Amino acid sequence: MANPRLIAFYLPQYHVIKENEMWWGKDFTDWTNVKKAIPLFKTHYQPRIPDNDNYYDLSDPKVLLQQADLAMNFGIDGFCYYHYWFNGKVLLEKPLENMLRLPGIKMQFCISWANEPWTRAWDGRKGDILIDQTYGEEKDWRSHFEYLLPFFKDSRYIKIDNKPLFAIYKTKSIPKSNDMFNCWNELSIKNGLAGIYLAETLTGIQKYPCVDGSSAAIEFEPNYTLKYDMPFIFTLKKAVDKVLARLTGKHVSKVDYRAVCKRIMKRKVSFSGRKTFPGCYAGWDNTPRKQNIGSVHINSSPAMFKAFLNEQIQKARKATSQFVFINAWNEWAEGAYLEPDTKNGTMYLQMIKELTRTE
Repeated sequence: MANPRLIAFYLPQYHVIKENEMWWGKDFTDWTNVKKAIPLFKTHYQPRIPDNDNYYDLSDPKVLLQQADLAMNFGIDGFCYYHYWFNGKVLLEKPLENMLRLPGIKMQFCISWANEPWTRAWDGRKGDILIDQTYGEEKDWRSHFEYLLPFFKDSRYIKIDNKPLFAIYKTKSIPKSNDMFNCWNELSIKNGLAGIYLAETLTGIQKYPCVDGSSAAIEFEPNYTLKYDMPFIFTLKKAVDKVLARLTGKHVSKVDYRAVCKRIMKRKVSFSGRKTFPGCYAGWDNTPRKQNIGSVHINSSPAMFKAFLNEQIQKARKATSQFVFINAWNEWAEGAYLEPDTKNGTMYLQMIKELTRTE
């Protein structure tokens, strides 16, 4: 079995759009949350600062080129761009569309449809919907496919047997998911492809694949493991932490990164003949978004990440799975990123390079 390819999820929330300004304030990007973060306990690493104060703007095509070169030089094989489609309306589309316009960028890529409604969950108002997610009928599915087709046909788009790899964050939310997928499969074949290689993302809100024709499941970490492999511990701790946070105004939930990684590494799962693409994560700290009702994974380090990733690579090889998905390239406001910062520099990337060099 060839080495699995390492794919990093990619957040496009680092350029200004009018909708975010309307909802969150002038010039809002995810950097807004990152910059205002504060330490909530003695050893809490906040704020996270990009190396060389590189608070980049993803509307600048040069940034995409620099990121791709950096990632490829350290052993990342591709980016999986989050895609926001609301029954005909796209948001945060500029980085992905610029990728299409810039054939000089050699990085391979695929797309994950982050098919959730946008709410004010960041400030505790999850029921306050900013833009809803609806799915429509066949004409709407066709419209969505037509938007995606130029990306699917790009020579850099990741394909398996001429089927573009397309991830969906929450397939169980789609009322007619089988019909929609069958429609897309037919349209793909009509347009010179062999169909769609659908990978269902398994998270804390979806435990099993649910689309009849899907080809794979992606274990999205750490959410999947916290919810389904450590449910009692995690749920009880989360409830206690929330009460303490409300009482003290300062308490934040702490989770041991090492314990989560060990649970992930020893898990063996299969999903009705589908491929399983193991997940990995560099760290977690979503307090820049959620403050003291957030969660911090303590005891993470580049060395622990290396051991964790190596185990997931070996697991993928044994299962003849083509990919390991890393959360994430640039989720700065969740503490899940590989990009260089002022504390660790390129150490997380260096760990990847060491692993991919020796395999």
